[in-house]
Amino acid sequence: MLSYSEIILSGLITIMSLETQPEKPNSPPNTPPATTVTTRKKLTVIPLIFLIYFEVAGGPYGEEPAVQAAGPLLAILGFLIFPFIWSIPEALVTAELSTTFPGNGGFVIWAYKAFGPFCGSLMGSWKYLTGVINIAAFPILCIDYMEKLFPIFSSGLPRTLAILLSTIFLSFVNYTGLNIVGFAAITLGVVSLFPFILMSLIAVPQIRPHRWVSLGQKGVKKDWNLFLNTLFWNLNFWDTVSTMAGEVENPKKTFPTALFSAVILTCLAYIIPLMAVTGAVSVDQSEWKSGFMAVAAQMISGKWLKIWIEIGAVLSSIGLFEAQLSSCAYQVLGMADLGFLPKFFGVRSKWFDTPWVGILISTLITLSVSQMDFTDIVASANFIYSLGMLLEFAAFVWLRRKFPTLQRPYKVPLRLPWLVVMCLVPSVFLVIIMVIATKIVYMVGGLMTVGAVLWYFLMNYCKSKKWFEFANGDENEGGEETVSC
Repeated sequence: MLSYSEIILSGLITIMSLETQPEKPNSPPNTPPATTVTTRKKLTVIPLIFLIYFEVAGGPYGEEPAVQAAGPLLAILGFLIFPFIWSIPEALVTAELSTTFPGNGGFVIWAYKAFGPFCGSLMGSWKYLTGVINIAAFPILCIDYMEKLFPIFSSGLPRTLAILLSTIFLSFVNYTGLNIVGFAAITLGVVSLFPFILMSLIAVPQIRPHRWVSLGQKGVKKDWNLFLNTLFWNLNFWDTVSTMAGEVENPKKTFPTALFSAVILTCLAYIIPLMAVTGAVSVDQSEWKSGFMAVAAQMISGKWLKIWIEIGAVLSSIGLFEAQLSSCAYQVLGMADLGFLPKFFGVRSKWFDTPWVGILISTLITLSVSQMDFTDIVASANFIYSLGMLLEFAAFVWLRRKFPTLQRPYKVPLRLPWLVVMCLVPSVFLVIIMVIATKIVYMVGGLMTVGAVLWYFLMNYCKSKKWFEFANGDENEGGEETVSC
């Protein structure tokens, strides 16, 4: 971990370029190319912490269905235990692999190095589709909270137009630059979290501890599908920030610091308000739907705090949208640099140096799925993401076995058998998430997987016919790959 002085010092350094080194005799074969390397402003620790925070959570908005599905006790235990089962292992894997291969390809590079180009392309397609599907949920959440203040947005043309225009506007903000998005994330994070801190403090005298141990109301059947998907959706996507590794200043030190700080921030942001509200408020279990935190704030303190939390929810949705759109856009850029997509997919804006093609494509796909049911959006994103994570855990373990002497700036301090155990526990959970999926989720996941496979062969066909210009996948490295003595 960096000391506070090192964090402050790193924040003063805003311009540096990534260095790539020639391949060493013992470095891994079939190495993909480095992503575009030019001198540009880099993300430092604090903006990166809040970008990761918005990649994953953005606040306690959306955790309410866990109480609706299984009652206060299981919801509290879920948000206490699940980070150890899922969030910490995923963050550890991301910290090691992002610092070892600090390019904008992220998890695409990891799968490529471990299992070859087919798996690299499949990983990229799965994770990208997960991202753009997930992004579609945030304008919907934003409008869901706005309709509580302005009922006109509850249905019909006004709601459709609000989702469409907000998506386009937020995409334009993303186009203006990653540093702007990063510093905006700090502001949005502070403003959206403060009312929850205030609500939790005001709730303390009203808390009745016996409410925490309630398993829910009698006669209410546990909805395990909703419960597990709520936990998963609120605490995943730690690895998506890896697609921006090429935009991070000194990623070898910055990534581990930012990741572990974001894990702590995210877990506290979920558990403290959840315990405050479940302990202070006694309502029908069915009331715990998305948005109930604002209702609870009014019950605890007054309408003024309800309105503040609703405004915070809108700001949080904006932060979530911006962070995840950035990851998707830079993944497109990274895949173009790696030779999985034609070079024009990696074109950057002349004014803002952002991957405008990636932003445009991601926005168009997001708009195309924005009319899906919110629950189906979450479940479909979780299903496809689970497929990608199973491949990611396998790549992590295999890279340790395949290249045991590879220099790793940050290394998970476990031997290979314990790494297998560390990855096996969350993998079991991934399988459970997939088993309990609905028919429509299986259909969406199956169609997208078939599409991903066909896309890989289509790109190879385009290469063979030389219809488009592709980067050479064997020209350069995607990260520092010296072998330690």
